[in-house]
Amino acid sequence: MEDPINICFQKLTDPTPEIAESFSKWENDPILIPLMRPNLNEEDLLRRKPVSIFDLLERTKHSHIYLIYLQEALIGEMDYQVDPPYVYRKVKGTAWIGITIGEEAGRGKGIGYRALRYLEGQIKSEGLKRIELGVFEFNAGAVKLYQKAGYKEIARIKDFTYWQGKMWQDIRMEKYL
Repeated sequence: MEDPINICFQKLTDPTPEIAESFSKWENDPILIPLMRPNLNEEDLLRRKPVSIFDLLERTKHSHIYLIYLQEALIGEMDYQVDPPYVYRKVKGTAWIGITIGEEAGRGKGIGYRALRYLEGQIKSEGLKRIELGVFEFNAGAVKLYQKAGYKEIARIKDFTYWQGKMWQDIRMEKYL
């Protein structure tokens, strides 16, 4: 069956200036920053830093990064790391995941769900059995997505990230493959 919205996933192995520019745009977007990274205060929330090809190459040393394309246009990225130090449950062989739909054109079309399923397949093919993630409590859309995909809440970390003048919890979720 043909894909009606033409989504493609590609492992990042050779970053280009255009790919680095897209990552810079997303990681410095004031709408995405509160969803992508924890911030301790207003100053952190306002911090901006460009992403270079070198930065992406460094990331590929510890993360499996996949690019998300819609109609051949780069719209987002997803990644996983194996056994990073910040997992809540220290279970050997745990993949920690993250997904960013950086371009508005890719949001609200079910692409995040399809990206998640693809990422789970990559993780499973590596022989890993457990996935853990963190999602900020105000990101109701992401919480709903992960619940729909079978993720279960395992913990809440209080005062984890700053947004809209206050501190919010980080919801930790897990799924066994």
